Amino acid sequence: MTDTGINRRNLMVGSALGVLAAPAVLTGARAQAAEIGMTDTAPDMGQGIRRLKLGGFRVTVISDGMRPSDKPQETFGTNQPPEKVAELLKQNFLPEDKFVNGFSPVLVETGSEKILFDTGMGEMGQSFGAGRLPEGLAAAGVKPEDITIVVLTHLHPDHIGGLALGGKPAFANARYVIGKTEYDFWNDDARMGTPAENGHQMVKKVVTPLAEKATFIGDGDSVISGISSILAPGHTPGHMGFRLESEGRQIILTADTANHYVLSLQRPDWEVRFDADKTKAAESRRKMFDMIATDRLGFIGYHMPFPAVGFVEKQDVGYRFVPASYQFDI
Repeated sequence: MTDTGINRRNLMVGSALGVLAAPAVLTGARAQAAEIGMTDTAPDMGQGIRRLKLGGFRVTVISDGMRPSDKPQETFGTNQPPEKVAELLKQNFLPEDKFVNGFSPVLVETGSEKILFDTGMGEMGQSFGAGRLPEGLAAAGVKPEDITIVVLTHLHPDHIGGLALGGKPAFANARYVIGKTEYDFWNDDARMGTPAENGHQMVKKVVTPLAEKATFIGDGDSVISGISSILAPGHTPGHMGFRLESEGRQIILTADTANHYVLSLQRPDWEVRFDADKTKAAESRRKMFDMIATDRLGFIGYHMPFPAVGFVEKQDVGYRFVPASYQFDI
């Protein structure tokens, strides 16, 4: 594997993943959740789906649940005075001491394929009200066995947790698309004894057994006609977004390029606790959202407020998030 530029100091993400790892890897999910300020239950999201029209594609954003947490300053803007982070939250009518993190996998139906981007928290999230992807798929009229392709934007637990159900693959008939750089990093036994060990163990448990059914891709590669990858490293070594295009309409799946609609977009250079390489993550945020703003494209962000769909415009030193309304209904 080529040098990713990720060193032990920058791998805070690995130690943080301990609170998200699968029960088979680490136990006591409820106690671990409490350690980082999670509440016991997530807000009720109802059916938790939002359908969009994109040319000949039907795109469904699915809420896997939400996780309320305390102390946003310990996650976002970690290189800033806490008071500065609190002030920006206050300016945007948000509480200064709490935040809510959503998880939003995306289903794309093309007519011949049913493609799922990321799989949510899975069983490990059920202790705090997440792991709702199966309910969302059912609400969309799709069974797990109907999924033909599962695309993984990166291999953090909240994106791969739903790959297995009851110890078996959750999507029996699917093939998988995974970034090669991402897979090589997390699957490498060199992660043992580093802060990334917990993430490595989970990947070995739920992703590695699927490798024989997987296609490994790089920047700009095609999943199918109309769906291509966009390398956006920093959050993880091989983190990817994806461009969806059908009949002249486009939308970008930004995954975890930005993880808060105010703190990560209005201040893209502020450091985020879970970004492995914080400099590269900031560079990827600016590159991705400069493109989205300039081309006036819609985007779906995995951790944006549900239904996680919107636009951005350049503002001050960053970007202003504009939630979608009916742009993808007509």
